Amino acid sequence: MPETKPDILFDEEGVCSACRHFERRQEVDWDARRDELVEILDRYRSTNGANYDCIIPVSGGKDSTFQTIRMLELGANPLCVTATTDKLSDIGRRNIENLKQQGVDYIEVTTNPVVRRRINRLALTQVGDISWPEHVTIFTVPVRIAVQLGIPLIVWGENSQNGYGGPAAAAEDKVLARRWLEEFGGLLGLRVSDLVGHAGIEARHLIQYTYPTDEELRRVGVTGIFLGHYLRWDGLSNALFSQAHGFETYPRPVEGSLVNYENLDNVHTGIHDYFKFLKYGFGRASDHACMHVRRGRLSRADAIDLVRAHDGKFPSSYLGYPLDEVLAEIDMTLEQFHGVCDRFTNKKLFVCDRHGQPVHDAGGNLVKVNYDNVPG
Repeated sequence: MPETKPDILFDEEGVCSACRHFERRQEVDWDARRDELVEILDRYRSTNGANYDCIIPVSGGKDSTFQTIRMLELGANPLCVTATTDKLSDIGRRNIENLKQQGVDYIEVTTNPVVRRRINRLALTQVGDISWPEHVTIFTVPVRIAVQLGIPLIVWGENSQNGYGGPAAAAEDKVLARRWLEEFGGLLGLRVSDLVGHAGIEARHLIQYTYPTDEELRRVGVTGIFLGHYLRWDGLSNALFSQAHGFETYPRPVEGSLVNYENLDNVHTGIHDYFKFLKYGFGRASDHACMHVRRGRLSRADAIDLVRAHDGKFPSSYLGYPLDEVLAEIDMTLEQFHGVCDRFTNKKLFVCDRHGQPVHDAGGNLVKVNYDNVPG
């Protein structure tokens, strides 16, 4: 993992914070953590069955399928809530339908698609993230539903910061205040309010993108936990578990990835991951390689070869959806897309010609200066 990854830290031995956290997880008393989880669920469980015990934000993917089944096994009565992705794939829809069949009530919130496509284009050109609206609504929509239906507990999946269990486990302030939530919202410096006045977007178009007020959150006592803090969490085992419950994987490794079981719902993910590669010099394949190296499933030497072969390839298609067709939906040509790519490319990380312009190989892909991610 390169040092360009946002928020990553390396200690005096040159080991990154993610690896150190994984080492610490080997010392966790998982039986005690599970007992903590049961205590929290009992605390927030509906006493008379008149309301749901919790909300589970779900996409239909391997992790949310795992979350849902585990919560059902613990006797919870959850309401599953989906904030529809930017461009839902066919396999993504089938996996959502499969999740419903596990035996849950389910709500899907779809934002105005006309406005959504305008935001996709604005976010891609302004902050280099076509998936910005999805990253916002996966956090705002479940919380809005929690307030509206008076359901205090939200059960998220894995904590991206890997630090703690969430506010519900805190000794004092248990409320999921806006400031806490915004740490995980992926806003990239672009506020929801900044959209007003651009591309015909008005405040009335942004209701589902807006967090409830702190007053509303406190009135209901909305709080949250990360299930990955309490149960052993691993992408591959979650995928195998979910497959045994009907979850569908892709026929081959997904473009830009090493696996066939992740990021199957949103067709825009190929563009999102490519811009991550342009900005930071690593993509989804690097993420997967690192996770498997930490777990002893893959040697570092093999991981480097696989990353070189799969990481950061130009997203000519994703899940079989041609790039030009996807771009046409946000009113962008392929030529305009290349221009946006150039603006967000960190030229220090890629081979450039004598004019300082990145060099592309025969397949139109950039070539990194250093694939081994070591100094030099």
